[in-house]
Amino acid sequence: KYAMERRSQKKKVARHQPGEGDNKIMRIIICIFLVVATFTVYWQVQGHEFLSYDDATYITENNHVKSGLTRESVNWAFTKFYASNWFPVTWLSHMLDYQLYGLHPKGHHLTNLFFHIANALILFLVLLRMTGASWQSGFVATLFALHPLHVESVAWAAERKDALSTFFWMLTIWAYIRYVRKTEVKRYLLVVLFF
Repeated sequence: KYAMERRSQKKKVARHQPGEGDNKIMRIIICIFLVVATFTVYWQVQGHEFLSYDDATYITENNHVKSGLTRESVNWAFTKFYASNWFPVTWLSHMLDYQLYGLHPKGHHLTNLFFHIANALILFLVLLRMTGASWQSGFVATLFALHPLHVESVAWAAERKDALSTFFWMLTIWAYIRYVRKTEVKRYLLVVLFF
């Protein structure tokens, strides 16, 4: 009889945890705070020009990037080393930016800012998923978002490679957590895709 009562109590507890709605609201507030705080700190990048250090090599004087997303430029991105680098996803993102914004640096910088904000949000969600601790995860994600070490990745258009590699690293961690919780081949393939 005692065991049946305990099972019944557990089922009631499992259906509704006290403060469950409050936690969801708190997570949403933390996400909004991350977006607003990061945008507020970095908003001035939209007024920056391209830099003479690497921006010319990667964007403004790179004819492959300036041709936009064409069959030839995509092939070039995946098959050639350029400026001592092979990073096709970075090249593709610069090509897309050129198609969208041309040589107006504001758009290129705002794309970096978008990726940085996305990275902070994904970091928060990953840490929250791993620990269940909203405040601590939010604090770490805020430190990541606002730390001065990331200024270069946001304010320097050619440093897109850092923002993109962080983006895919965060997505890889997120996908791996999903895979560990429920081991399925399709979940593991997502890990491989993001990696």
